[in-house]
Amino acid sequence: MEHNSNFIRNIIKDDLASGKRKHVITRFPPEPNGYLHIGHAKSIVINFDLADEFNGKTNLRFDDTNPLKEDSEYVHAIKEDVQWLGYDWDGLFFASDYFQEMYERAVLLIKKGKAYVDDLTQEEIRAYRGTLTEPGKDSPYRGRSIEENLDLFERMKKGEFGNGEKVLRAKIDMNSPNINLRDPVIYRISHATHHNTGDQWCIYPMYSFAHPLEDAIEDVTHSICTTEFEDQRPLYNWIVEECEMESKPQQIEFGRLNITNAVMSKRKLKQLVDEGFVDGWDDPRMPTISGLRRRGYTPEAIRAFVRETGISKGSGVVDSQMLDHFVREDLKLKAPRTMGVVRPLKVVITNYPEGQTEMLEAEINPENPEMGSRQIPFSREIYIEQEDFMEDPPKKYFRLFPGNEVRLKHAYFIKCEDFVKDENGNVVEIHCTYDIETKSGSGFTGRKVKGTLHWVDASQAVPAEFRLYEPLLVSEDPTELEAESTEPEVEKSFLDQVNPNSLQILQGFVEPNMKDASPQDKFQFFRHGYFSVDPKHTTENKLVFNLVVSLKSSFKL
Repeated sequence: MEHNSNFIRNIIKDDLASGKRKHVITRFPPEPNGYLHIGHAKSIVINFDLADEFNGKTNLRFDDTNPLKEDSEYVHAIKEDVQWLGYDWDGLFFASDYFQEMYERAVLLIKKGKAYVDDLTQEEIRAYRGTLTEPGKDSPYRGRSIEENLDLFERMKKGEFGNGEKVLRAKIDMNSPNINLRDPVIYRISHATHHNTGDQWCIYPMYSFAHPLEDAIEDVTHSICTTEFEDQRPLYNWIVEECEMESKPQQIEFGRLNITNAVMSKRKLKQLVDEGFVDGWDDPRMPTISGLRRRGYTPEAIRAFVRETGISKGSGVVDSQMLDHFVREDLKLKAPRTMGVVRPLKVVITNYPEGQTEMLEAEINPENPEMGSRQIPFSREIYIEQEDFMEDPPKKYFRLFPGNEVRLKHAYFIKCEDFVKDENGNVVEIHCTYDIETKSGSGFTGRKVKGTLHWVDASQAVPAEFRLYEPLLVSEDPTELEAESTEPEVEKSFLDQVNPNSLQILQGFVEPNMKDASPQDKFQFFRHGYFSVDPKHTTENKLVFNLVVSLKSSFKL
């Protein structure tokens, strides 16, 4: 794999060359409180690729310090996503594996006079913290003795206090220009059952305290995260230093991945799931890895897309069409070609012999001849798309209309003679004639036609459901969608961005050789796009295809 130069790679090279580091260990540390999304895919690719390049190791670690939001369902889903993307972790860890050591390190801070138990409420702590322009105020409990703090912290651990009654805070600097250093809370009380440790603990470390300790315990050399944690880096280093950790990881930040028409907030994604706007975290309209997988995106395309976006400090917005481009590039040589009709209209070829079926031959993939050929049945009755016939067409309409001739892909020229309408005036059947001399591959040069239509033989057509997708959210600006607010009208505006036309379900037909298609099999349907067999709704008696991407795009790299 070709390695693009980036500032993180250069840091690692310099660290190894100077002897500052003897080896490289990275980690991917998700919190198991939801499903991974395309933004996480960037972090996965960066961490695993960099470790692989420098013969290092990458740990998968679950930052499970909040029992109220975490679940083993998410743990399982995250493992599946990382492996599907093509990566194997070297170590599998949980923050909860280290709860005892974290507790002991917190006790060490108390003994050093670097932490204290505070009785202020969450609101009071916030008020005492100050603002970006005003310094904070000391808590009235900041001066507690080491002995009193040790006693209170031990009693917190034993469960003598209720939720929110007390917290443990680091004692740093209430006048620091960096608000993160104004005596941050490092432990809180939570009488909740943990997915991994059960009821063993009723105090839990805060993420900002636990994370640097986890990195240090695992001897992580380069702790790579997004720029939203840049202001936390001084606290990260303070904890590693003051807790007297032997290993000293280095935190490095990169710009997060934002994509048009997509929201990456787990809370907002969960809201879409909980309120029924989608049929689950793996809905093909979701930017989750499980949603992209179910829709039919490939891990190769996602990895190529992430690598192309590069690594920088800036958090720019990437056009979602760029991801679609890499999906097309990946599938064009892999996906068999076939024909499917999503809005069927019957055509009767009146001069074709009744009861006769002939088999036509076509390449499975013209761009990959090694895939061989397929047989397509053709008989007197076929289905075409409704949009491929017009009774009274505009100029430059080259498909079927009375008196016009078109080519059927892989078959013959047919000419529209007349049509049948139902009692509501809808065209329900077209009557055509065919010219036996015009068979595809025969070398016929007698005349040319401008329109080529796809079709499916009616006698052997396999019924299929087609699910066509548009972006789930109409707003292209992810920063607008991500805006966090407690104002109800702002929350409402996020849901107002849900596209009512994001899913269209149509009933049509596919070629008979598709009847044995399996979940996640991918095909290129002539004129429509790339489709993948949906694993959730496909049954033994019903084929369901998800539109992965259209065939063409105006997007250019």
